[in-house]
Amino acid sequence: MFKHEKELFHPVAVERPNPQYAALLQEQLGGGNGELKAAMQYMSQSFRIKDPEIKDMFMDIAAEELGHMEMVAETINLLNGHDVDYTTIGAGEIQTHVLLGLNPGLINASGYSWTADYVTVTGDLCADLLSNIASEQRAKVVYEYLYRQINDKKVQETIDFLLNREEAHNAMFREAFNKVSDTGSNRDFGVTKDSRIYFDLSTPSPEGGYGNVEVDVKPPSFNTSK
Repeated sequence: MFKHEKELFHPVAVERPNPQYAALLQEQLGGGNGELKAAMQYMSQSFRIKDPEIKDMFMDIAAEELGHMEMVAETINLLNGHDVDYTTIGAGEIQTHVLLGLNPGLINASGYSWTADYVTVTGDLCADLLSNIASEQRAKVVYEYLYRQINDKKVQETIDFLLNREEAHNAMFREAFNKVSDTGSNRDFGVTKDSRIYFDLSTPSPEGGYGNVEVDVKPPSFNTSK
């Protein structure tokens, strides 16, 4: 069951309309690294998770991502202003002005429709968590690019909040990965001698390179403690 509260997750505002930038921000509404993708991915992954704490975390983050989606959509609304005028869009999508009546659409910055193909679900918790860590990192990168391309302080405040929440989710997924790192695909595979060999296929190698020898290849550590 879901309940919609009309108050935004975090207040949004703009200093002035900017339809060109609204087209860019569509990427985080209906793009491959956007908020709808994140919400659907984490929710879909949660359906088969057995660990109750991790399942709840996935659903909590998915619900928050829907709140972020609402924030992005409202910011796009404010940036689009009140007048349908395709000439205000120098590049990128124009569907907002010729098809949607300025309504934020489930499209990316180029006008391509959102698709479930963006969503990654494997049924293996380790694989899904690593995918989610990467998803949050990519979302941070897109928001960083967007932040650099707007001088509107109020829009920057919104993006800054969203950036920091992406980092919070990243840390949560890393902590969950630490908890289950010896289960699933991490337990069943990568346990033979073949998983400890480094193949030196770039020649000539720098001095002190591995060479084709057995080395102690350690899995990545996602310990968040300092």
